[in-house]
Amino acid sequence: MKVTFLWAAGAAVVLALTGCNKAESPDKVQKDVANATATAEKNDARAEEKEAKADAAATNQLGNDLNKADSKEAHAAADDAVTQAEGDNKVALAKCESLAGDAQKSCKDQANAQLDAVKQRAKDLKKDRS
Repeated sequence: MKVTFLWAAGAAVVLALTGCNKAESPDKVQKDVANATATAEKNDARAEEKEAKADAAATNQLGNDLNKADSKEAHAAADDAVTQAEGDNKVALAKCESLAGDAQKSCKDQANAQLDAVKQRAKDLKKDRS
């Protein structure tokens, strides 16, 4: 009895497995292939769209980062120029002390005017690069 049952169960499994590999009609296969192709094309198009958006975002971010870096570099250069001009101004004012009267006043005015000009150019540069 057990042997008969095992043979029957085995036969049922074999029949079930052979039914799974049954060939489909050419029309159904063609329809399935067309559906799979259409789905794959839609998925490819979505992936390409996502990639294009990611590339655009990365390019935009890179441009922003370059602009920020350029601005920081310009600000640092302007600050450096002002620092140098302030040092030069102190030296020039010290040299002006050797003069007397109007010559001393004129010398100090000229040194201060040069410092003011450098500060104004630095301010303008920072404004343009902000």
